[in-house]
Amino acid sequence: MQSFSRENGPDAGENSTDRSDRFFLAITCVGVFTLIFLFGALSVVVGYFPGPVIERAYKGGMAWYDKLTRQHIVYDTDLWVKSRYDGKGVTFRDSNRMQPGVTLYTSGSAPAAFLVDEEGKLLHEWRLPFSQFHQTGDGGPENPQPDEYVYFRQARVAPGGELIALYEGAGDTPYGYGLVKLDRNSKVIWKYTGRTHHQFDIAPDGRIFVLTHAIESEVMPVYANLETPRIDDYLVTLSPDGQVLNTVTLLQSFADSQYRQLVYTVSAFSRADPLHTNTVEYIDAAKAANFPFGKEGQVLLSFRETHSIGVVDPETGELPWVARGPWIGQHDPDILPNGNILMFDNYGNFKTPEGRSRVIEFSPATMEIVWQYRGTADDPLESAIRSDQQRLANGNTLITESSGGRIIEVTPQGDLVWQFVNPVRGGEEETQIPIIAWAMRLDRAVLDEAVLSGENTLDNKEISQ
Repeated sequence: MQSFSRENGPDAGENSTDRSDRFFLAITCVGVFTLIFLFGALSVVVGYFPGPVIERAYKGGMAWYDKLTRQHIVYDTDLWVKSRYDGKGVTFRDSNRMQPGVTLYTSGSAPAAFLVDEEGKLLHEWRLPFSQFHQTGDGGPENPQPDEYVYFRQARVAPGGELIALYEGAGDTPYGYGLVKLDRNSKVIWKYTGRTHHQFDIAPDGRIFVLTHAIESEVMPVYANLETPRIDDYLVTLSPDGQVLNTVTLLQSFADSQYRQLVYTVSAFSRADPLHTNTVEYIDAAKAANFPFGKEGQVLLSFRETHSIGVVDPETGELPWVARGPWIGQHDPDILPNGNILMFDNYGNFKTPEGRSRVIEFSPATMEIVWQYRGTADDPLESAIRSDQQRLANGNTLITESSGGRIIEVTPQGDLVWQFVNPVRGGEEETQIPIIAWAMRLDRAVLDEAVLSGENTLDNKEISQ
């Protein structure tokens, strides 16, 4: 009988053929997948189908991954920074030159608002974790961040202690989380679950003007330079009890105006968030009296990514006036009684040894800066994002340096007369400080004694995290 080895047997040719077939099949598969990859990459670059679909899926996946991986490190978000000031609470006070009153502020450490006196003593606290505000199917984010990532960005208090506060969620997109009205004891009166962000303002008749945003995938032919999906901003008018009265699409307001070209100037960094509207201020009769660029009933807005400010009609969406000036990445333009505008200029102070930020007062007619505060070389003003200011009755200016976690009051000559440093600490060795998101000085006379006395407050001994 003839015998054959495994290597040289009658099946050897067949095994060799099988191996060759598998090899060429593998090469073919690699080639096909390579072509698919190259085709997909090319379609993304040129913008043809299925490129936009692939790009949106990639961006969505990266956003989801970023949210998931950062969810357990709240101190890595922009709500916390390395503390650069010594002390906690009021660290400096000149009683003779500061504006008397109480200060309401919000902190990146909690969905809470705090009312403190001139010495930094806590008079009243409002607090509502977002998990108690949010209900599935009730609007708002479908998968919100944990409570420690959600804070009050801005708050306004009524004489009796009712508080309207705006939620934002760090590490999410969109980050606007809603608006709530609380009573003096932090019980919900009403809530609006739209994706509110940055700021709101209240008209004398109680109407509320608030910014919202949403992810939009539709391409606007007039703005083909913008990315999709992108974040679009809206101006929403609410009734005094939180019901929607009107909504204005702000990107459309630009497209329909003589200022449409400004949106073409946004950087590549900003094409997915082209306006980043960050301020809304209602123009009442007193502000309109010496401000020829806006009428009573209109609102003043700030558009960070176009480095511009403008006036919008909240009913028609008309954009009658927009201006750019000597500022970069600005926040919180305020119309002063003399018609000038006071503004926090986050990046415009780049020619001096002080910090990158400054507060400026300028004429909107000439863009001339008539007053500014930049800090000093030893104590610079430095806040890359957020921040606001308030011109006080005695002529001083209250400044919220958000990224520094402090509030200061300075005289017209630039002298520091009051400084409050966020008393909360966190992170390793308690070296992290939460940002102060917003602050406002109030006359004691406008608040009821029950609010000032700390009656029914959550903690009248110290500010809690």
